[in-house]
Amino acid sequence: ICKRKILGLHCSTMEETDREAVATAVQRVAGMLQRPDQLDKVEQYRRREARKKASVEARLKAAIQSQLDGVRTGLSQLHNALNDVKDIQRSLIDVNKDWRQSINTIENLKDVKDAVVQHSQLAAAVENLKNIFSVPEIVRETQDLTEQGELLQAHRKLMDLECSRDDLMYEQYRMDSKNTHDMNLIHIYFGDMQKLSEELAKQLWMVVQRSLVTVRRDPTLLVSVVRIIEREEKIDRRMLDRKKQTGFIPPGRPKKWKEKMFAILDRTVTTRIEGTQADTRESDKMWLVRHLEIIRKYVLDDLLVTKNLMVQCFPPHYDIFKKLLSMYHQALSTRMQDLASEDLEANEIVSLLTWVLNTYKSTEMMGNSELAPEVDVNSLNPLISQNAVDQLLSKYMSTLTSNIIGWLRKALETDKKDWIKETEPEADQDGYYQTTLPAIVFQMFEQNLQVAAQISEDLKTKVLLLCLQQMNSFLTRYKEGAQLYKEEHLKNRQHPQCYVQYMIAVINNCQTFKESIISLKRKYLKNEMEEGTSSSHANIDVILDIIAKEGCSSLLDEVFMDLEPHLNELMTKKWLIGSNAVDTICVTVEDYFNDFARIKKPYKKKMTVEAHRRVVVEYIKAIMLKRISFKNADERKEGAERMAKEADQFRFLFKKLAAGSGGDTEGLCDIIVAIAEVIKLTDPSLLYLEVSTLVSKYPDIRDDHIAALLTVRGDASRDMKQTIIETLDQGSSQPNPNYVPIFKEITVPTLSVQKRLK
Repeated sequence: ICKRKILGLHCSTMEETDREAVATAVQRVAGMLQRPDQLDKVEQYRRREARKKASVEARLKAAIQSQLDGVRTGLSQLHNALNDVKDIQRSLIDVNKDWRQSINTIENLKDVKDAVVQHSQLAAAVENLKNIFSVPEIVRETQDLTEQGELLQAHRKLMDLECSRDDLMYEQYRMDSKNTHDMNLIHIYFGDMQKLSEELAKQLWMVVQRSLVTVRRDPTLLVSVVRIIEREEKIDRRMLDRKKQTGFIPPGRPKKWKEKMFAILDRTVTTRIEGTQADTRESDKMWLVRHLEIIRKYVLDDLLVTKNLMVQCFPPHYDIFKKLLSMYHQALSTRMQDLASEDLEANEIVSLLTWVLNTYKSTEMMGNSELAPEVDVNSLNPLISQNAVDQLLSKYMSTLTSNIIGWLRKALETDKKDWIKETEPEADQDGYYQTTLPAIVFQMFEQNLQVAAQISEDLKTKVLLLCLQQMNSFLTRYKEGAQLYKEEHLKNRQHPQCYVQYMIAVINNCQTFKESIISLKRKYLKNEMEEGTSSSHANIDVILDIIAKEGCSSLLDEVFMDLEPHLNELMTKKWLIGSNAVDTICVTVEDYFNDFARIKKPYKKKMTVEAHRRVVVEYIKAIMLKRISFKNADERKEGAERMAKEADQFRFLFKKLAAGSGGDTEGLCDIIVAIAEVIKLTDPSLLYLEVSTLVSKYPDIRDDHIAALLTVRGDASRDMKQTIIETLDQGSSQPNPNYVPIFKEITVPTLSVQKRLK
């Protein structure tokens, strides 16, 4: 019935499959024969489909054959497995039968087993009988050997005693593990042995504590200690293995002497590191430097001894050098963290950080070539955390900031006291006046930067930036001090006696400051465009230029205060008749500039140009003040010629003064000559042309200047002035791009102009 159902199901499936295949074929044929011209290719399509059908049938046959082979192999293996299971079943039945028959035989051997156990116990008792009776004597001998330093022999006897006790206790445990009375009796009888073990251990630990000294004087003693520890380690392992098997372990085991040895070495290293501090801050300001140097020397010496001598006294698996290196590193880390947590001063922070960050891994310590290759400085962890380092650096920067502010204030106050001395300031090798202020300031900066460079590049950059920032504030106070110095001098020009010389020194200091800053940046800054430094440097240069400019201005004020009486004589009746005012002005300026020769070149050049400009301005101001009005052509001619002559005097003077500084100001005197040409003109009809030429050369000249100039001529009517000014206002002039305005600084008294016009 099942076969019929399966065949029926199979037939229905096949019929359904055939229908699907026919439908698919119809669709494909319909797709191929959509156009009349495709009928010619029917035979070609038939051959192609036949090839495809043959290929599919071949693959199907291969797949079915493969499946049939697999099924055949599987059936064969299942048949073999069934036979094996039947064989095993028969063997198990035989084993079970044999086991049941031997139970009675095993029960009959119980008496033999008890006899064997008893025999083993009696044999152990007989074997240890001699040792049992000689325990007191062996204890005394062991004690004597320990006191005499014969540690190996003492330990051998101790091992014999322990072996006897352990064997007895083990047999007792096997016979009756719950009989604590007999166990305690054995333990009490061998009680002195525990004291011997403790006494021997003390001797061993003393040697271990002094191992670095012992290995140099008597390495065999250290070797003996290591051998004893190794023996005990082997016994510990054997006892622990027996405990796993039997559950019994003798009292006092495991001793773990190897573990204790490393613990003692660790304590010894820690004590050695902590014990190197011989001084305190109160007794010696350099206490930390000495402490760190002693640590460095001790650690390096100890590691070299360990590598060259101690390693030979320990088995390789102890890895003694690596263990001691780790102990020293941990002890140093703990000590450095303790020091970092103390209230350290700035110089102490530097000493600590330099030692931790640089010295520790340098060739002077862990990077020493004699420690290589066992010590790899790149694998050593930091002695203190980065957070602790950052806190120390933050504290250092804060303290350093306060110190620098204090040092700069003190240096400035000291320098200001020098300004009122009655002796001239010192001069450098080129003869330029200077004070010690720049040297003091930058020596302080240099020292702090050298210290910071020992710690890290980052700190060095931060300190340099701090120095530049504080320099900004310092120069502001320096500028205020120079201004106050000038004001105090103006109250009484006789004091200070060397005002000019010290003001020159202040100006020169500005140039020295500039050069020193550039030198510092070149020396301590790798990247010139380091963030923050460029802006600080630019601000400093601006302030220094302002200080120097104000200093030069103060000196020129001093000059022109002396020139004021002589400038007041210009363009007066006295001047026209014959006055030596300009001669006196030239002599006075030249005399002052003999002192100004002590000013450094950049500022001296600017000062020469400024002095020339101010002299010309004052001269033109004298013209515009209309102190004189020429009455006729002869006076105009005489006055104009005198003006041209005096312009030549000024030109010659400032050309001479500028020779050493490279200044070129000849064009300034041409203004006086141009004004003289207007005054000298004899034909009034050409006056407009001459004035317009003047205006085209100097486009910043104003109407009031022209009016004042025509007033000085003395022959221009009110209408003529008005006409000329109005005509000039209507025209346009193209200024020279190189022209520096000068008339904008010259004012004309308005009331006087109005009166003259009236």
